[in-house]
Amino acid sequence: MPKAKGKSRRHKYSYNLNRKRLYRSARRRAAPRIACSHIRHAWDPRKSVAQNLAEMGLAEDPNKAVPIPKKLLGMEVESDGQQPGKKIVRKPYVVNEMELEASLPEKKSNTLSRDLIDYVRYMIQNHGENYKEMARDEKNYYQDTPKQIKRKINVYKNFYPEEYKNFIASLKPEKMEVQ
Repeated sequence: MPKAKGKSRRHKYSYNLNRKRLYRSARRRAAPRIACSHIRHAWDPRKSVAQNLAEMGLAEDPNKAVPIPKKLLGMEVESDGQQPGKKIVRKPYVVNEMELEASLPEKKSNTLSRDLIDYVRYMIQNHGENYKEMARDEKNYYQDTPKQIKRKINVYKNFYPEEYKNFIASLKPEKMEVQ
């Protein structure tokens, strides 16, 4: 396939273009992208990143915030007993809100596909716990091995334990009638 016209030509450098000014204006326009809404609302664009984070009680550099003690490094150094100056936290509500949000339990949003649920229920209904027989079943379209089928059934058990118990309980009366 031939190259596009003009691609192989050497590009001329424009000596009249002030690239420093372009870079500075683009840097000035770009605001910091903040993911956490609590920090975004408390952010003051007139202050530096370090000043904003210090006011909120957050660390700019984690290595400076929680230094490694000299004893762990193998050097024992005597300290004067003086602690470095503590910074004043003017916006403690940011850290409190973040801690509250982090302490909330996580929602389980994972679900299994309807096809997988139907497949597992069909296999259990027709074959019980016989995984080798399940592997030879005509509905085993993906040609799963007995171990793969067992793993899929265990995933179903873990995702829907109540539904699985009810399903197994509903199967037992059917088997009693057949015998």
